Amino acid sequence: MAETTVHGARSERTRSGDVRLLRDLVLDTDSWTSWDVPIARPEQNDLYARELIAAAEHSGQDEAIITGEGRLRGRRVAVVAGQFGFLAGSIGVAAAERLIAAVERATEEGLPLLAAPVSGGTRMQEGTVAFLQMIGITAAIARHKQAGLPYLVYLRDPTFGGVLASWGSTGHVTIAEPGASIGFLGPRVYQTLYGEPFPEGVQTAEHLAEYGLIDAVVKHEDIAEVADRALRVLAARQTWHLDVADASRPAIEDGTADDDPEDGRTAWEIVVASRRSDRPGVRQLLRTAATDVVGLSGTGAGERDPGLLLALARFGGAPCVVLGQDRRGQSLFAPLGPGALREARRGMRLAQELRLPLVTLIDTPGAALSREAEEGGLAAEIARCLQDMVMLEAPTLAVLLGQGTGGGALALVPGDRVLAAANGWLGPLPPEGASAIVHRTVDRAGELAEQQGVRATDLWRAGIVDRVVPEYPDAADEPAEFCLRLGRVLGEELAGLLGREDRERVRSRLHRYRRLGR
Repeated sequence: MAETTVHGARSERTRSGDVRLLRDLVLDTDSWTSWDVPIARPEQNDLYARELIAAAEHSGQDEAIITGEGRLRGRRVAVVAGQFGFLAGSIGVAAAERLIAAVERATEEGLPLLAAPVSGGTRMQEGTVAFLQMIGITAAIARHKQAGLPYLVYLRDPTFGGVLASWGSTGHVTIAEPGASIGFLGPRVYQTLYGEPFPEGVQTAEHLAEYGLIDAVVKHEDIAEVADRALRVLAARQTWHLDVADASRPAIEDGTADDDPEDGRTAWEIVVASRRSDRPGVRQLLRTAATDVVGLSGTGAGERDPGLLLALARFGGAPCVVLGQDRRGQSLFAPLGPGALREARRGMRLAQELRLPLVTLIDTPGAALSREAEEGGLAAEIARCLQDMVMLEAPTLAVLLGQGTGGGALALVPGDRVLAAANGWLGPLPPEGASAIVHRTVDRAGELAEQQGVRATDLWRAGIVDRVVPEYPDAADEPAEFCLRLGRVLGEELAGLLGREDRERVRSRLHRYRRLGR
C-alpha cells in the first residue's frame, strides 16, 4: 500500500516543513489549542517500541498526527495534520484514533475541518489492522460532510498510500503545495516490484492539477487567503443574510419577474447577438459581480474540460456553487464534452453536501458530436445531470447567459428559477441544424428559430423563463454594466431561494417540470 519503513526514515524534509510552522503561518496568532491526549503505549522493548521512542525524540511529537482548533481570520476551525518526522507520517492505530476523535469532535461542535496530510501511508509495523484504519477515518470524514460541514484539504510533500486514498482525497476543496510528491503507490515500492523507476512527473501536485485531480497548487503563504475565501462561501448558508449589502440589490433598470420583456429583435438577431465573440461570459461575470471567488478544477477523477468553469462564489452576499459553461473554452474543435458534464455533477454534489445554492450559467454552441463523445457517454451524462439537478435538495438557479444549444444546455436548465439575458436563447439544436432537419437546408434557420420560440422573451411568455435581465441594447456593448446588473439580480434571486423551505421548494420544482407546456 505504501512505502513506510522507519529505518532511517527520511528526516523531515524542508519542503514539507514542520507542521507546527505551517499551522502558525495559517492560523491567527496565539489562537491554537491542542486536542491531543497523550498516547498510552504498552511496556515493550522490541524494535518497533524503540523506533517509536526515537521518532518521538526526533519529531518532538508523540504520534504522526496532531489535532486541535484555532481561528482562521477570526473564524473557529478544527485542524488535523500529519507530521512527517514521526515515522514518515505513517498511520497506525493510535494515530488513526487521534484523527478520528478530532473529526468526530469537529462534527459535534459544527466546525469546518482543515486537513494537512503528509505521509508515506499505512504503518507497516502494525500490519493489516493499521491498513484497515483508513475505513474508520473515511467514515468519520463522511459523517462530517453529511452534517453539511466544510472539509478543506492541503496535500503536503509527500502524501502517499492509504492516507491519499482516504482522508487526502475527499475534500470539498483540495489543494497542494508546489512540487509535492503525491500518489498512491510509492516510487520506491514501484521500483522494487517492477525493476524500473516510476515515470517522472506523474506523481506531482502540478500534474494532478492539470488532470483535475486537485483544485490548485498553492504556496504556504497563500493558504490562509484561499481557505478564508472558501469558508466565506462554504460556511455561509446560515449567516449569508448578515452580509447582504443594500448596494447590491437590483435597481429599476435591472427588470423584475413581472416585467414583460420587449420584442425588439427577431429570433435570428438574438442568435447572432449571442454569438458575438466580445460578449461577456462566465469569467467576466465572476470578475465583475461576484465576491469570494474560489476556482475549482476538474472532476476529481482525472478529467478536466475547459468548456466548464466550476467555482465557489457569492453574489450580493449570498453563497453559491457556480457551474458556468465557458465560451472561451469551447470551439468547433473543442466542443463541450462528457467530461464537462461529469465536472458539473461534481458541483451538484458539492451543493448537495453543503446545502448551498447551485447557479448554472448556460452559454454553449452545443455539446460535442464525435466518436469520443459517444464513447465517453455524452447522452448518459446529460441524463445524469438532469436527474441530479432536478432532484437536488439544494436551491437551484439556471441562467441563459448566451447560446443555449441542445443537450449541452438542457443538462443545466432544470432550476427552481430560470433567468435569461435579453439576448439569451434556448433550443434543441442550433437554428441551422433545425432548418436542415425540417427543410433540408440551413437557409431557413431564422424562420425555424422564430417558429420554435427560442428567444428569452418567448421563453418568458411560455413560462419556461421566470425573469429576463435587460441588455442596453447588447451585453457586448456594455459588458461591465451588464455583469453588475446580472450580479444584482442573482443576489436577489439567491436570497429568495435561500428563504424558502427545502421540501416545499423541491416539490414546486418537480411540479413545474411536470406541468411545463400543458
